[in-house]
Amino acid sequence: MSEIFDNGFDDDVLHEECGVFGIYDFDGDDVAATIYYGLFALQHRGQESCGIAVSDTEGPKGKVLSSKGMGLVNEVFTPEDLEKLKGNIGVGHVRYSTAGASTRENAQPLVLNYIKGTLGLAHNGNLVNAPELRRQLEQTGAIFQTTIDSEVIAYHIARERVNTSTVEQAVLNALKKVRGSYSLIVMSPRKLIGVRDPFGFRPLCIGRRNNAYILASESCALDTVGAEFIRDVEPGEMVTITPEHGIVSHRDMCQDKHARCIFEYIYFARSDSVLDKMSVYESRIIAGRCLAKDSPVEADLVVGVPESGNAAALGYSLESGIPYGTAFVKNTYVGRTFIKPKQSQRESSVQVKLNVLKEAVCGKRVIMIDDSIVRGTTSDRIVGMLKAAGATEVHVRISSPPFLHPCYFGTDIPSEEQLIAHNRSVEEIREILGADSLGYLELNRLKELTDGRQYCDGCFSGSYPMEPPEEDIRGEYDETIRQGNKNTRHE
Repeated sequence: MSEIFDNGFDDDVLHEECGVFGIYDFDGDDVAATIYYGLFALQHRGQESCGIAVSDTEGPKGKVLSSKGMGLVNEVFTPEDLEKLKGNIGVGHVRYSTAGASTRENAQPLVLNYIKGTLGLAHNGNLVNAPELRRQLEQTGAIFQTTIDSEVIAYHIARERVNTSTVEQAVLNALKKVRGSYSLIVMSPRKLIGVRDPFGFRPLCIGRRNNAYILASESCALDTVGAEFIRDVEPGEMVTITPEHGIVSHRDMCQDKHARCIFEYIYFARSDSVLDKMSVYESRIIAGRCLAKDSPVEADLVVGVPESGNAAALGYSLESGIPYGTAFVKNTYVGRTFIKPKQSQRESSVQVKLNVLKEAVCGKRVIMIDDSIVRGTTSDRIVGMLKAAGATEVHVRISSPPFLHPCYFGTDIPSEEQLIAHNRSVEEIREILGADSLGYLELNRLKELTDGRQYCDGCFSGSYPMEPPEEDIRGEYDETIRQGNKNTRHE
């Protein structure tokens, strides 16, 4: 029930955790409705804005129809909107941003008209050198319509395209200039392109439904639209999808060092997704089992804080033998608490979102499993709700290590001073939460969550896979982090 993402950063500094979806129907059928349902499945990755852009590959070259707006997918698009979006190739995007940058202008996909035609672009990630690249472009006359780093990518692709024979070569040339995280889908008039940064921070996969090929942030979106999962896009790989050649792989940027975001497995991804051949559900079961081994406690009931805490709670129960139960009823029509733009709104939304089943917890010693504690402003209220419902003891177990450092690669974790674990012991945090005991997942257990795949745990360890930016794009950069960082990878 992570409350990590409202941090009051400067209005024009953006950090995103988003979802992307693209489709190319070789039979020529309209794809807007499929994109809509794909975005619906990815709604958990971003709830502030969304958009769809489509084109007809047999129609006027470069004509793109698009629609985007603020809010949830089912709020932004009407059946009439989708009916107007005629085209057999398209991209979609759901977005979360920091509070001050929540504007329609920053909603994606971006549609760029330039000398070679039109591009549609959807991006999930964060570029650490975006300010530098942006200034360089501005000094050569570029005029930006948004404040997002995705537009920097779009501009560089457009400029490279003038001097290259193919759009995929332009994409490769442009991406060689950027540093950071990106899972990117680019729609050109006749091609659908997907690319993942060399470290593989953010997920991207490929699917197929009949004669249509799909790119999506998570495999759950493929399931939703009835598509067959083909494979993941590999870290550093670019794929080009066309009727003539199907899927063509470009591996110019592939490397041995990878850094999958560990928080995708802990929290961001939907539990029914499979990321890089690792089941997110199984990953969370493993986290719960590890907690039970390392932080055992006598209790009557194990419960999870919906949704991402549930699988870890089941894992704890399976390992400990303590019965697993349901303590919370969730109002499924309320978005994740982090989406509220102000702290006061986030706090007041807790009881709107969750209610305790008193009959389930009254008179019992309860182990409450949650995926993380960031500021602690939500967790203490949930502990209080359980005790008010009659739980005699509440033992909190967290299926991630303590957050100690910011993230520069697309997760909006605040500065150290706002993190409850900063300069506090576990006992001090326990007192703040009002819990009877508190235990975190051990840092060395994270490798078990990915079954040996390389990952980034910089937000927990302070060890980043690449040098953090000297100029803090987050607005809260601490020079000591960069000086003290030892670039590492996890095998």
